[in-house]
Amino acid sequence: MKRVWIYQSNRFLKEDEIQRVEQILQEFVAQWTAHGDQLAGSFEIRYGLFILLFVDEQKAMVTGCSIDKSVHLLKKIEQVLGISLFDRLQIAYRSAAEEPIKVAKQDDFRKLLATGVIHSDATIVFNNMISSVEELETKWEVPMQASWHSKVFL
Repeated sequence: MKRVWIYQSNRFLKEDEIQRVEQILQEFVAQWTAHGDQLAGSFEIRYGLFILLFVDEQKAMVTGCSIDKSVHLLKKIEQVLGISLFDRLQIAYRSAAEEPIKVAKQDDFRKLLATGVIHSDATIVFNNMISSVEELETKWEVPMQASWHSKVFL
């Protein structure tokens, strides 16, 4: 199984910041290990907002220590760029599949829903809680009513 961890920035990254993050992540995945075994790690930055870390667990299994290493690295990226990657109260969404992505604090998102600016059946949300590449393809960008967001906000 190929695992994925998704970290959402609190703001969109600039092109030079994306290049810096890619450089940091390339160096990291090249030496990312679990109990001495090289992990088949990779990464992707999507939409200038999400950092995705991948590990192919058919080659080597991740461990708590290897996950801790990745979290430590992401905290370093936060410091370098002055961003937040662990604020789970930030909701990324878009009104329709072709619309630009927006980010709102949880309270603001709730207000947008209450005032009808966004709709549970039309608004696309990003489910950053998924953990596999298979889920990434089918359960990451979904209508709000089909995600955990509906249980929290409706």
